[in-house]
Amino acid sequence: MVAITYDIEIPSAVPAAKMFKAMVLDADALVPKIMPQAIKSVEILEGDGGVGTVKIIHFGEGSHYKSAKHRVDAIDKDNLTHTYSIIEGDALAGALESITYHIKIVPTEDGGSICKNRSIYNTKGDVEISEEKIKEGKEKAMAMFKAIEAYVQANPDC
Repeated sequence: MVAITYDIEIPSAVPAAKMFKAMVLDADALVPKIMPQAIKSVEILEGDGGVGTVKIIHFGEGSHYKSAKHRVDAIDKDNLTHTYSIIEGDALAGALESITYHIKIVPTEDGGSICKNRSIYNTKGDVEISEEKIKEGKEKAMAMFKAIEAYVQANPDC
């Protein structure tokens, strides 16, 4: 198994706690509402949303994939961190054992935040992931973050 890691940092004008709430705590309901083409629905299979919770993500019609099983590995509301893994599904494309995402929302001096996202692709055997696939993953993460940010800015009471 080979682990391929990439990091991305996305600045936002939205305060860190508010961004964490939208992007992590409310994401299961919020993302299907604002990006139904990407994610149609999220269903909890086991757990209460905390560590160990297993969910199935049903992708929207704009996706190349049907579903993915997602496990919450860690969540820290005080430090605004969240770690989860995709552990099953066609999103792994038969080439990956799992994909783990580490998210940390960091406050900035101007009252905004920076989303720090580390993605770790755990391949089967010595399968290689192309730069194009990594770039595609970064673009999707950026698009989802920006959609959530825009929603929070347009709906300050959310």
